[in-house]
Amino acid sequence: MNKRRDFIRMGIAGLGAGALLAAPLKVLAQQPNRVWRVGFLYFGSRKTARDTGRLDAFLEQMKQLGYVQGKNLVLEEGYGDSNIDRVPALVAEMVRLKPDAIVATGGQTYRPLRNATSTIPIVITVTTDPIVAGYAATLARPGGNLTGLVDTAADLGPKHLELLLAAVPHLSRVAVLVNPDNPTHPGQFMRVTANAQKIGKPLVLVEARALKDIDAGFATMARERADGLIIYGDSFFTDQMRRIAEFALKARLPSVHANPSYAQAGGLMAYGYDLIDNFRRAADYVDKILKGANPAELPFEQPTHYQLLINLKTAKAIGLAIPQSLRLRADRVIE
Repeated sequence: MNKRRDFIRMGIAGLGAGALLAAPLKVLAQQPNRVWRVGFLYFGSRKTARDTGRLDAFLEQMKQLGYVQGKNLVLEEGYGDSNIDRVPALVAEMVRLKPDAIVATGGQTYRPLRNATSTIPIVITVTTDPIVAGYAATLARPGGNLTGLVDTAADLGPKHLELLLAAVPHLSRVAVLVNPDNPTHPGQFMRVTANAQKIGKPLVLVEARALKDIDAGFATMARERADGLIIYGDSFFTDQMRRIAEFALKARLPSVHANPSYAQAGGLMAYGYDLIDNFRRAADYVDKILKGANPAELPFEQPTHYQLLINLKTAKAIGLAIPQSLRLRADRVIE
């Protein structure tokens, strides 16, 4: 493994004078010579973490909280490039560095991290159900060394199915794109399957964990005559968001993704919460932990605002007229 490429030690940009006045001066004064080491373990690529604004949002919030380059913070970055085979080595290297806290993104990284350390605090940026996954005893009191952000405030699969039917009332068969390496996807698929059965809409399960699987998956959708597509949230799918949107456009397939950025990348619709905000909130968790908070007693937080984006340019390209009633429900319409 190329450690130089996978782990980049970098400091966070310095604060201006005004921001320093707002920093936690009491804490800094108590430990003036302490340099905090924070891990940033991301299952996807560094490019995607940057392009989506996630890494920058985390860094900016850390800066606002008073963690200054060359003075009190070193960031250790590790990226899996959506390759699950790289996760064990990435986790082992991250734990070996003994950071004061680790911010983790991607369901494929959480269990290996939990198995690798019970002492280093771990802040999860997004997970579906940490209780079912075994990461927490309860959302209010996790009880271990993992805490962070969850998306259990809404069952997105049935909502995505509802939105597809609102856009295309005559839908007959819907494909669902899942990553078999994502431990949260089986439960999500079961929930949307139960909902689809109630309304008599058969689903086509399509699995993809690598680039070749996306190509093959769209061939399966065509063979099964799917006329709609639901895409689950996943770091690999975020990395390949534009490619998936292009395939859906070429197939003239109405699609909806859990990541709001999907509509901006050319997908038809996206419905989900602001993932970028999760990275700001992750910085808040890190700040609390560095000040002495116990992750076992820091509640998992749920999102409070979901947004619907519709790309009318894509709708026109695939010959779909979005009903006015659905347009009015959108938080943002891309024209």
